[in-house]
Formats: sequence, C-alpha cells, structure tokens
Amino acid sequence: MFKRQPFSLRNTIFLRSLITFLLIMLPIISLGVYLYQWIVQTASEDISKTAVSQITFYLTDLENEIERMKLLQFGILEDEVLNELTLTWNSMDAYKRTEKINTLWKRLNAIQNSSMYIKNVSANIFPIAKSISSANGTRDFDPALYNRNRPKSDDRNIQVIEWNGGVFLTASKQGAAKENQPLFVIEIELDTDKLREALSHLNTYAGSGTVLFSSKTGDILAGSTTEPLQENMTDLVRQISRPPFTQTGTYEIPGSRYYTAYASSKYLNMSIIRFIPEQIIKKPLDKFYAWAWLFIFVAVVIIAVYAFSTYQFIHKPLLTLVKSFRRMEGGDLGFAIVHESKDEFGYLYGRFNQMIANLRSLIDQVYRQKIMTQRAELKQLQSQINPHFLYNSFFTLSTMAKTGDLERIEDFTTQLGEYFQFVTRNASDEVTLKQEVHHARMYTEIQELRFSRRIRVQFDSLPREIEQVSVPRLIVQPIIENAFEHSLEKMKQNGRIVIRFEIHETDIRIVVEDNGESLTDLSLQRISETLDNDDDHTETTGLVNIHRRMKITFGEEYGLRVSRSELGGLKVVLCFPLTGGDVRD
Repeated sequence: MFKRQPFSLRNTIFLRSLITFLLIMLPIISLGVYLYQWIVQTASEDISKTAVSQITFYLTDLENEIERMKLLQFGILEDEVLNELTLTWNSMDAYKRTEKINTLWKRLNAIQNSSMYIKNVSANIFPIAKSISSANGTRDFDPALYNRNRPKSDDRNIQVIEWNGGVFLTASKQGAAKENQPLFVIEIELDTDKLREALSHLNTYAGSGTVLFSSKTGDILAGSTTEPLQENMTDLVRQISRPPFTQTGTYEIPGSRYYTAYASSKYLNMSIIRFIPEQIIKKPLDKFYAWAWLFIFVAVVIIAVYAFSTYQFIHKPLLTLVKSFRRMEGGDLGFAIVHESKDEFGYLYGRFNQMIANLRSLIDQVYRQKIMTQRAELKQLQSQINPHFLYNSFFTLSTMAKTGDLERIEDFTTQLGEYFQFVTRNASDEVTLKQEVHHARMYTEIQELRFSRRIRVQFDSLPREIEQVSVPRLIVQPIIENAFEHSLEKMKQNGRIVIRFEIHETDIRIVVEDNGESLTDLSLQRISETLDNDDDHTETTGLVNIHRRMKITFGEEYGLRVSRSELGGLKVVLCFPLTGGDVRD
C-alpha cells in the first residue's frame, strides 16, 4: 500500500537549488576575500621592504660619514700644534699661546664645516685645563667634573656615546702612564637637529615616524615622530629591539596600529626603526575595499533575486502541484489548477486537470456500473422465485382445499398474492421500513402455515418512531428465508426463529436469529469471510447482496454482521443509520 511521505522543506528542490547556487557563489566570494587579504599583505610587505631598504641605506651612509669623521678625529690626535700646546704650555708666552690656540681652532673649525652632522669639535686638554671649541672658542673646564660625568675610553672601536643629552664621537691620547688621565680628548658633537631632520626625510607617509637609538643601551639618540608615537617610543623601542630581531613587524599602541621596519649597524652600535601607520598601507586599497563591499552587496542581491525567482517560478508551482496531488489522494476530485503562464508548468497543470477529469469519469463509470450490477442482482433476486417455496405453497393450498378450510384458503391466497406482488414489481428500490417489515411478516406467516407444528416464530412489533425510515427493498425477508431454508427446514420439532428491533443512539438494528443445529464454526467463519470479501468475483448470495447494497447505500460501517446466536443457531444483525438513506436510481 502506498504510504504518503511527509512534506519537509529540506527535501524540496527549491532548497537544494538554493544551496547549490550558494556553493557556486561561495568560492567566488572566498576568492574575492582572499584577493583582498593578499593585496593588503603584499602591499604591506612591499612598503615594509622599501622602508627597510631606505633605513639600511641611511645607516650605511651614516656609517661612511662617521667613519670619515673618525679619520679626521684620529688625524688631529697627532697634530703638532695640539701636542705642543699640551706639552709646552707653561714655557710659552701669551702671544705664542694665542697663536697656537688660533691655529688649532681653525683646524677644528675646518673639521666642523666638513659635515652637516657636526655641531661642534672641541679639544679638551687636561694638563692645562682648557677646552678649545670650534663653536665656543677657548674656555676653562674642571677636569674632576669632566672625569666624573664623562665616560673615558681610547678604544678606537667605540664610535658613538651619549652624554648629557648630546651625541658624541670621542678620541683620546694617553700619556706615558696609562693609569693617569689622558693628555687630551678630541670630541666631535653630532648635531641631533640635523640627525632629526635627516630622519624626518624618511617619513614620507603622514603619521609615520623614525627613531635612531643605541643598540647597546637602548637610549634614543634622535627621532622624528608624531605625538602618539613619542609618548610610547621608549616602550616600543625596548620591545622591538628585544631579540630575536625581525626586519618587519606589526605593533600596536592605544588607538593606532603600525607596520615597522628595523635595521641595525654593528659598526656604529646604532639601530633605526621606522613606523608606518596601518591606514597608510590600506588607504590606496580603499577604492578596492569599496569595490569589494560592492561586490559582496551585488552577490547578496543576486542570491536574493535567484532565491525569489526560483521560489516564484519553480518552487511555488511545484508546491501547488504537490498540494493538488495530496488533495487528489484525499479523494477530492472537484478542483482544477489554474496557471496563466504558458510554460512547462502550464503543460503539467493542463495534463493534471485532464487526469482529474478522466479519474472523475472513470470513478463515475465504475460507480454507476456497480449500482447497476447491484440492481441487476436485486432484479435477479426478485425474479428468482424459489421453486421449492412455490411448490410447498401450492401443496399447502391443496391441503386446505381438501379439508374444506375455505377461510384460511382466502387468507393464504391473499398473503401469497401480496408476497409475489412485492417481490416481482419493478418500482423504486426505496421503501419505508414499515413496508419492508410488512412484506417480511407476510413471508413469515406463509411459512408458519407450512411449519406450524415444527417451527415457532417470534416476530416483534416494529416501533412506530422508525416506521417511515427509508431503506432498500428486500433486505429483511431474504434473511428470514435463509433461516428457514438452511437452519430450520430440516428440524423435526422445536424450531424457533426470532425477529426483533433495536434502536440505538445513531443506528437501527434488526436482529434475526434461530436455534438451528446444523451451523458449525467453520460454516460461520465462511459466512463471515464471504461478507468481508469485497472481491466483485465472489459468488453473490442473498446475504452478500444485502450486505453490499447496505454498504453502498449507508456507508462502509453499515451492513450485515453474523455471529452464533444464544439460541444455538445463526444470528444475523442488519445495521443501518437511524435517519435512513437514499437509494440512488
């Protein structure tokens, strides 16, 4: 038997096609997102590499410049005038001292003017406690204070030191006893403003910054940064300069995110970090970013349009067709599907409507044919006058004539005439229950005349409230005839048949039972199976005919029910609704 499958949205073609379309669109959207991320990453890497190249070039240029300064610085350590002033200061007169100081100053001034990064060149001579400066001239200084606050070294590998807020290159010449203070120190002070100015030239992007710091101490030597960077510069430098070193990276300060480029010079013991705001890298991609969002918006619109059109032009017509099939399965054939578009669904709907019309026609034909068959069976039943019953009736009539019982002959012939008139007439199949019971009672009285000595009949009165209920003709008498013919006729004495009426809330029941002795359990089972068998090819008997006509007239829940009677024979219950029914012509 066909089992209806429950309808579920997840089983619909609409959902499957939508998921398929999304699976098609997903790689395209994913590719767009990937391309955007790839472009941002590539751009940031390119800018970071360019920044690394720039600061590396700057450091190399600075190394060369400081190397040149150091050469000049070490050259002046052997200057005759400087050494003469240091060693023969006390033996010189005032004129000689002035002449030598001016000569030394001119040389120091020449070194200062040789580079934009030199702010001042000074010779600090300890034996005479004098400092000769290209920027400040000659002045006295306190050697004790100088030694206490100024790192001392004659190591030519140490290039740059920071002291008292300045950046210096120092070179010294020791006396004969190295544990003593040096004879003099040549000091080149770098111009931090010029360093800052040079670093600012690297800040080609708005909001970016560059800082020069000591790789050894982490102290910032010079920097050109914005205010947010300046506030966090010390912490950033310490964080970035902590091993392991990476040339590029990403660091965040409150409110901003920066890409960094890092380069270091082992020769100078200095490092440069360049900070580039993240938005600078993403700004050229703003247009692409806008296009990406436009692409996503268009993709969403396409998906929505596709979903709507698929629902409107495919899912909705299919759903209508499915619902129509379900209505048809439920037995509703009185409808047609309307579809205005001349598309594939228009053709399907047209074929469906034609199928419904054909089904209605076939069902009507089958139904009419079944009704006609039932009527033919009824006519056949009417025309089949049991010869045995006819012979016995005439035999009974002959016996009455021989005995001279004229009064009973008159009653008997009247009853026999009415009986055959009711059986053989071709009027409507519908009669009142009163008429049907009257016919059955006449048949019973005729049989009582035959079997008066052997069979007793208890025929209850028909309740008045159900006399006018409409029922099919010949539904009670054949049941009583069946009881006489198959159960009681062969009994020699004490035969009994009972006909009674029961009224329930919704139905009427006519009960016919006997005390026949020939009914076996197997016979009862066969009778019950014959009544339950709907096969049209089953042999049609009087009981089967009645049962089918009752079901056609009143519905499947009505008809005949058989069981063993408490009297010992067959019990037949004829059940039909209290309101009766209409018998179709």
